[in-house]
Amino acid sequence: MAQRYGGRYSPENARPPEGEGTAPQSPFHGRRPSRAGGRVNALFLAPLIFAVLAFTRSPTGLALSLAACATLLAAAWLTREGLLAEDAYEARTVARRPALPRKMIGSVLTGLGLALGGVHPGGGLLPPLIFALLGAGLHFAAFGPDPLSDKGAEGIDRAETDRVARAVDGAEAYLSAMDAAIRRTGDRRLTDHVARFSAAAREMFRTIEADPADLAAARRYLGVYLMGARDATESFATIYARHRDPAARESYEALLSDLETNFRAQTRALLTNDKTNLDIQIDVLRERLQQEGVRPG
Repeated sequence: MAQRYGGRYSPENARPPEGEGTAPQSPFHGRRPSRAGGRVNALFLAPLIFAVLAFTRSPTGLALSLAACATLLAAAWLTREGLLAEDAYEARTVARRPALPRKMIGSVLTGLGLALGGVHPGGGLLPPLIFALLGAGLHFAAFGPDPLSDKGAEGIDRAETDRVARAVDGAEAYLSAMDAAIRRTGDRRLTDHVARFSAAAREMFRTIEADPADLAAARRYLGVYLMGARDATESFATIYARHRDPAARESYEALLSDLETNFRAQTRALLTNDKTNLDIQIDVLRERLQQEGVRPG
């Protein structure tokens, strides 16, 4: 979908020029580029060679080539999922190791796929074995092992960390839904604003992961308030995609700014264990969401 351009001097750009206030924090602050990029995409293209060559071989060769193609595609998919899981693991202060070592299984399947593709009548087993060892070894060297141990959980009760992990996973789902909804508008500035709010929310997530005792104080933020933010974003995106109403845009951006401010204040309060400030911020945020027609329980 095409996105509206919003440069520094664009009439709709909310960012002030240098020297006229503080620019909002970059939506990419604290984020790293995903490793599931070009190299993994190449893994999806390479197996297609076997699919093409399959129809030039005997019936047995046809079956082996198609099996090789399917196996290599499965290896590419597992590798990509493993890299995404590793990105999520690295982004968190406290994290469980992935339940399934997807990248290492991808290495094994890569070797198996190349072995199947290297079988030829009368060729013996040595060439397929060489292909298998080289393929698995090079894949492992390129992408490495999966995380094999829990991170940052030493001395912390496992039940507490599991509760935090479930709460953060649910909160991340709300942020993903917000991002998907706002992208439907095709407006880059709105997308960046949602990304800045998401960055503020994730700072809170990292704080809670570092000290699971903070979960009780922040549970409303990870639950009802992010749910309200998601509902408000989806409603706005539906309206704005049809009518481009400036009043609706202004109201929604004001809501986002209030949400970002309150989440950052809440994170600071968690770091200082300021219970009074937490209660005040909760009341302010509840009132702001109610003004937008979102009524959290």
